[in-house]
Amino acid sequence: MKDQVLDRIFNKPSFPHKFERLELDDNFCIIDTSEQVQRFVHRPEEATRGKDIRLSFPELIGLEDILKAILYGKQELFELQGVRRGSNQQSHLYIDIYIIGEQHEKFENKLIVLIEDVTDKIVLKQKLAQQTNEANLLSSALVTCKSYMDRVINSMADAFLVTSNLGKIIKVNHATEELFGFTQQELINQPISLIIDDQVVIKIIYQHFAAKQSFQNLEVVCRTKNREKRLIAFSCSVISKGTEGLEDIVYIGRDITARQRREQRTSTQYAITRILSESQSIKQVIPQILKSICQNLEWDLGELWTPNQYIGTSVKRHSVNAVLRCVEIWSSRVVSAREFKAVTWQTTYTPGVGLPGEIWIRRSPLWTDDITQDGDARRSQSAAEAGLHAAFGFPILDDNEILGVMVFFSRDIQAKDPDLLKMVGSIGSQIAQFIKRKQAEIALVESEQRYRDLFENANDLIQAVNAYGRFLYVNRAWRETLGYSEAEIASLNVFDIIHPEFRQYCWQKFYRVLSGEKQEQIKAGFITKNGETIYLEGNINGKFLEGHPVATHGIFRNVTERLAVEKALLHQQEQTERLLLNILPAAISKRLKEQPASITEDFADVTVLFADIVGFSEITASMSAIQLVNLLNPIFSAFDRLTEQHSLEKIKTIGDAYMVVGGLPTRCSDHAQAIAQMALHMQAAIALFNGENNQNFSIRIGIHSGSVVAGVIGLKKFTYDLWGDTVNIASRMESQGVAGKIQVTENTYKSLCNEFLFEKRGEIEVKGKGKMTTYWLIGNRA
Repeated sequence: MKDQVLDRIFNKPSFPHKFERLELDDNFCIIDTSEQVQRFVHRPEEATRGKDIRLSFPELIGLEDILKAILYGKQELFELQGVRRGSNQQSHLYIDIYIIGEQHEKFENKLIVLIEDVTDKIVLKQKLAQQTNEANLLSSALVTCKSYMDRVINSMADAFLVTSNLGKIIKVNHATEELFGFTQQELINQPISLIIDDQVVIKIIYQHFAAKQSFQNLEVVCRTKNREKRLIAFSCSVISKGTEGLEDIVYIGRDITARQRREQRTSTQYAITRILSESQSIKQVIPQILKSICQNLEWDLGELWTPNQYIGTSVKRHSVNAVLRCVEIWSSRVVSAREFKAVTWQTTYTPGVGLPGEIWIRRSPLWTDDITQDGDARRSQSAAEAGLHAAFGFPILDDNEILGVMVFFSRDIQAKDPDLLKMVGSIGSQIAQFIKRKQAEIALVESEQRYRDLFENANDLIQAVNAYGRFLYVNRAWRETLGYSEAEIASLNVFDIIHPEFRQYCWQKFYRVLSGEKQEQIKAGFITKNGETIYLEGNINGKFLEGHPVATHGIFRNVTERLAVEKALLHQQEQTERLLLNILPAAISKRLKEQPASITEDFADVTVLFADIVGFSEITASMSAIQLVNLLNPIFSAFDRLTEQHSLEKIKTIGDAYMVVGGLPTRCSDHAQAIAQMALHMQAAIALFNGENNQNFSIRIGIHSGSVVAGVIGLKKFTYDLWGDTVNIASRMESQGVAGKIQVTENTYKSLCNEFLFEKRGEIEVKGKGKMTTYWLIGNRA
């Protein structure tokens, strides 16, 4: 039986066999191994005699029952095929594992584990399987490619066309049919010029074709089946069929007509707003508006119809007996409309008749797809001869008053555009408001003419400004003060000559006045013609006509000199204040200003420091006064900075002595600590000064804590000083100290002993106080 199993293993049709071998006992422990077996184990260090086979071959875990069956002859063979070894793709190793039993009557049964390297065989199988899959996928892709591409093309939202090199359409998608209104049968084999309206553009496309060049987003004017104009952004590419001269051209087009119309409407609104803000008269503004609407919206002819020769005269809404006449026409050069214009000048309409009359009676914008078909017998024939078709119009309407009607024509047949009608309705209201304001300004100028003489002789600066900031009037004092001529004023906007620092403030005031708010006195800087800045102070108020703001009036005084004097006085006051603060503490200075009298105050707990430069008197004998001051100044300046750093109060300097106190005039609890830090830093400052100036000064410091009286006494030459026994004792601590040391009394020591290091000096005889125990301050405990 065993021989049959071995034949089955070794005689398999496979690659040349080479097996590694392991022998196991009945506890699955390794008895013996072949030399190369460690190449195939999971953990090589565990594949040694006496070790459990499952440590090096974890695949056998859980198979113990099967192994027992083989061990005792109940099963002949167990196989594990395609076991992978290795941690990365490059080092993969595949093995087959065969387990057979070996039974003995006299000896214990054994398990034989045979391992075969099948890496090459499995890798080859994998490659063959991969190649088979790739071939199947490629075959499937080729079979479905055409169907798939057809579905993709037909599902595209953009128009897709293919033409031959002669310009014949050979393929279109569904989006193309919907966009241009033609069926596929109507487009196939037709020239591309059927939909592209511009021969120049077609020529450019085929020039690119000849050079085998592609282009993106070429904006092309196209025509639908019913001759409606569309703006299409085409991207074109040359597709080679493999034979020279048989290339096709692929067009992918996106309809950007709606985007173009939005941009046109936006630019039209902006242009109309700018025209209305810059124009000076009604007569000037109408031709500009007609031209701007035509050019921005790409329409060919515009008209203004009114019941009067002058649009400034209004007709009430319920006037149905008005006779409308054309008072203004603008046309582009591309339309030949001489006959149409001649007929228009001679034509009149009553309300409800013709497009102008219908708009007049309805008080709302109207649209017609083709003016030649709308039944207007008076102008339809001349319109057809001029090539005009689509038309729309809107009323110039303000509340219950209609001032006129504007009508526009195009050579194209165009479908109704509700958004455009909504926009031009708003434009009609803007124009009406402009006309009403101009009427109001004219009336205002006429009504105020009688006041001009009075204004001209006034000393105050007087100005009148319209709602757009343009000057309506300035008086003589205004012109003389600012230096502008009447011709210059006519072209100026009031915000052009306001100083930039005041411009935002004046904008806010101006529009609040126009909105009806009352404003308090304002102050602003104006720039004169020669570039100087003058300051004006005064009041402005609004002028309203029938509830509409039409102008602002301002009366100002020149306060430039007054402000200069006030500024000089403020500067002088600040200098005086700084000088006083150099003499007295800020709190004391404030009290003296509020109540000029002697100030004294008791302080129960302060710390006083005296410092003296040792040997300075001997040095001064060989120096001039200037040299002496130059030597002391950097030392005392350093001490002053330390005083500010520690929030202490310098009292005075006497010669080379320096006096400072902590705990007044603002009371605090850490005055002793601040004075101690000051003393240590003074020693460091003297050491630094010596190093930088090649000197050998030392400082003697004395400190005492107690009560004092502080204040300012006398009437002249104020000075802040201290009085009391505490001052005298602090002075004695300094005078009876030692050069380079800091001597403190027992009072001060008790306040500081937990935070600073001291050395006890012992008792010394103090003049006027007898024996006192003192200490040397050494440094911070930290």
